[in-house]
Amino acid sequence: MRPLAIRCVAPSRLAAGEPFALKIKMLGPVREIPCSGSFNDRKPALNSPFNRNVARQIHYHDNCLPEWRGKLAAQSGDALSGPSELTFDGVSQGVFPDDKRPIRVFPGFRLEKPGFHFIRVVDKESGVEGLSNPIHVTQAPPATRIFWGDPHWQTFFSDGIRCPEELYAFARDEGFLDFGAISDHMEAVTARQWEYFQAVTNDYNQPGQFVTLIGQEWTNHNPAAGAPGHRNIYYRGDRGPALRSNDPDCDSLAKLWKRLDALPDGEAIAIPHHSANVIMGVDWSQGWNQKYEKAVEIHSVWGSSERPGEAGNLMPIKHCGGEMLGRHVVDALKRGFRFGFVGGGDIHDGRPGDHLHTESYPPVSAPFYPGGYTAVAAPSLTREAVFDALAQRRTYATTQSRIYLDVACRGTGKGHTLDITAASEEGIRNVAVVLRDEEQKLQPGADWRVFTADKLPIPLEPGGFCYVRVTTEKNNMAWSSPCWG
Repeated sequence: MRPLAIRCVAPSRLAAGEPFALKIKMLGPVREIPCSGSFNDRKPALNSPFNRNVARQIHYHDNCLPEWRGKLAAQSGDALSGPSELTFDGVSQGVFPDDKRPIRVFPGFRLEKPGFHFIRVVDKESGVEGLSNPIHVTQAPPATRIFWGDPHWQTFFSDGIRCPEELYAFARDEGFLDFGAISDHMEAVTARQWEYFQAVTNDYNQPGQFVTLIGQEWTNHNPAAGAPGHRNIYYRGDRGPALRSNDPDCDSLAKLWKRLDALPDGEAIAIPHHSANVIMGVDWSQGWNQKYEKAVEIHSVWGSSERPGEAGNLMPIKHCGGEMLGRHVVDALKRGFRFGFVGGGDIHDGRPGDHLHTESYPPVSAPFYPGGYTAVAAPSLTREAVFDALAQRRTYATTQSRIYLDVACRGTGKGHTLDITAASEEGIRNVAVVLRDEEQKLQPGADWRVFTADKLPIPLEPGGFCYVRVTTEKNNMAWSSPCWG
C-alpha cells in the first residue's frame, strides 16, 4: 500500500549546527480500529476495549499505514546535513510492542545556516512528499525554545474514548507533542480514580522529552448556579485536589476560588474555554480572577471564541446553540481581563495532537474544526517551565498547525511598536494587528512562507490591548497573546 501523505515534525527553534531529530509518520487511508482486547493485552495498544463510546457514538480511527517499508530522502538545500536516507525497514518502527506501522524518529540532523528552513521528505518510490513545520535557526543558542502542546483531552472515564495511558502515549509518540494534559470532566470521577489519574500523569512526565500537567475540567453550565462556564484547572506540582462542580463546596466560581486559595500561591491556574458558546460558554459579567485565570482557550475543536462570525471569524462555534454575542474573547479583553492565549483540542476521539473528528464521530449538522495547539516559550522542557510559561502569558495559540509566531511589543504611552515574525509551510495569507476597536491588515512580502515587520507603529492607548492574528493559505490560524498599553 502506497502512502497518501507524510507527516514530518521538527523543532521550531534551533541554534546553527545543533543536532535534532525528525519525527515522521507515513499516512494512508483512514480505518476504524476494533474495540477489542483481552485480559492480557498491555496498554497502550492500538486495539483496545476502550476504543468506543456508545453514548456519544465515537469510535477510534487510525490514518497511519498498517505496515510499510520504504526509503525517504530529506531535502533542505545545502544548509541541511544528516542521514542521506531515512529507512522504514518494517522492523524498527511503530510505537507499541509488535506495532509495524511506519512511525519513527530519525536523529542526526543539523542546519548550519541561520534563518527559516523547511525540510521536505520524499518517498523515493511513489514521489509522495511531506513538508516540515518552519524551523527558525539562530547563530547563538536561543534563550527560549518553542514547545508544542495540547492541554485539553477527555478519556473514557468521562465522555471520550481510550484510557489515560493510551492518550499520553498517542500525544507523545503519534501526535508528536512536547506536552499535554488530561482534563476529564471531574463530576463523576471518584477519589480513587483521581489518584490513578495523577499517578499515570506523573508516570508519563519525562523532563526534556515529554511533559505532562496534572489537569481537570470543572464543568458548570448549570443555569441554577448562574452558568459560570467551564474552567480547566492545572497544577504546577505532581498533585492537587479534585474539584467537582456538583460538590457542595465547589458548585460556584466563588467556592472554586476558595478551594484554590487553600493551595500555596502560584500552584494553580484556571483556563476558561469555548467562552462564546450559548450553553457551555462563559458569562464575563461574573468577573475575572486575575490570580488564577491567566489564560483563555481561544480555539478548540468547537471553533474559535476570538470574535463573532459576523465580524469575520472563519471558525465560529456552531454546536450547542452556536455563539452568543458578548461572550467572545475580545469582549473579555475590552472589560480589562488580561488573558494569555492558548489553544486546545478538547478532543474526545483519543488522538491528542492529531484529530480525526470527521471519521470518529457520527454525522453531525454542525462542523468540528481542527483542534488547537498551545505554543509556549520556555527555556527548557519541564513541567515547571511549561506551567510558568502559561501563568506568565508566554504563549500563543494556533489551530492544528505549527505556525511560527514571535511578537514583541515595545514602548510606552502611544509610542508603541511591534516586531512580528511569522512563518508557515502552508504560506502566509495575511497578518492582522488587532486593537481594541480596529484591525490593521498586513500583507506578506516576496517570501510567501515568512512574514516579518520591524518597529511597526501601533496606536496603543493606555489600558488598551493588541494582538496579532495570522492566517495561512489553508485557513489555519495563530493568535499571539495580547500586550497592553
